[in-house]
Amino acid sequence: MGILEPMSILEPIPPTILAIERIPNASPAILQSYGADPQRHASLGLVTCDQDDSLYVALDEATKHADIDIVFARSFYAGADHASGRLSGEILGVVAGADPAQIDAALSALAHCIDHDACFYAADNAATVAIFPHVVSSIGHYFARESGLAVGEPMAYLVAPPLEAGVAIDCALKNTAVTAVKIVAPPTETNFAAAWLSGTLDACEAAACEFAESVVRTVAAHPARLR
Repeated sequence: MGILEPMSILEPIPPTILAIERIPNASPAILQSYGADPQRHASLGLVTCDQDDSLYVALDEATKHADIDIVFARSFYAGADHASGRLSGEILGVVAGADPAQIDAALSALAHCIDHDACFYAADNAATVAIFPHVVSSIGHYFARESGLAVGEPMAYLVAPPLEAGVAIDCALKNTAVTAVKIVAPPTETNFAAAWLSGTLDACEAAACEFAESVVRTVAAHPARLR
């Protein structure tokens, strides 16, 4: 799910899947190169996207719809505007399963999430500041593994440029009933910063709104206060 109604003024920046490829019967060497287990996995699905955090959310969503594992998910340096090729984007995600049907089910769920759920938003009229104030209402196996939370728990997934993120994550933690699962300080591969916050669904939604409002009303609108 996305952010709450009070922040509907934010303009969505829709993500785009750049390439999807399936390897129905992957060689053991390729399986192992992506972290798959040839004893359990035979098929792979590879996806690139121009928004890394949107794809991370979509990969987690895929684990709820198919018996697959997320074996590889990594952002590329400097982001989509500096990609190595036309189809590279800023992330490669790889799902692994025992048969091609499971891969297809996973990729279908992933694509639906990209088209209808996870996306960045412009925090200013000129779209010079992009933020990701996302709430996952019920995490799947991928985020559970990465966060240490239980499958089915809600989680706020918050991303912004470095300075904005520091101010806004602090604001969310101080003003809502959430706790920090993980805070990723800048620079990341794409030169942003991020946090995963846990709590009730209502608390996670409130944290996402607090985060977004902090960026929009405080940082993006008034970036230089000491003169």
